Amino acid sequence: MNTAVRLPELLDGIGLSLAYFGVGALVLAVGFVVLDVLTPGSLRQHIFIDHRPNAAALHAASSVALAIIVVTVMTNASDDLLWGIVDVVVYGLLGVVFQAVTLVILELVVPGRFRDLVSAPTFSTASLAVAATLIAVGAVNAAAIA
Repeated sequence: MNTAVRLPELLDGIGLSLAYFGVGALVLAVGFVVLDVLTPGSLRQHIFIDHRPNAAALHAASSVALAIIVVTVMTNASDDLLWGIVDVVVYGLLGVVFQAVTLVILELVVPGRFRDLVSAPTFSTASLAVAATLIAVGAVNAAAIA
């Protein structure tokens, strides 16, 4: 195969990859910011400086859930680049909203105050239950998109 003919295709593919990666990373960043707003104190402080296990579990589950949504959208997005990017932004942000609503509902129905567990220095099994719920909501959201 003539490499000169293949080079434009390769460069187009790299451009598409960068565009989709950038938008996907943006959705994950927005998800982190929303999660940070919904939890007491600084989520970055809790996770990376104070090493709070419940905060880390919450963030990890939220990130996995949003990644499931973003990957599903990307694999089902429009073939048109602009509309494909729009798909990722719209459905990704919808996933962020669903995650936020889930956390608010869990705060209302979980006994005690789950918010207090985020900054607790010891691990709580409640954080696993919330983490599993977030991943489940992300998977259901992804299936609804596909």
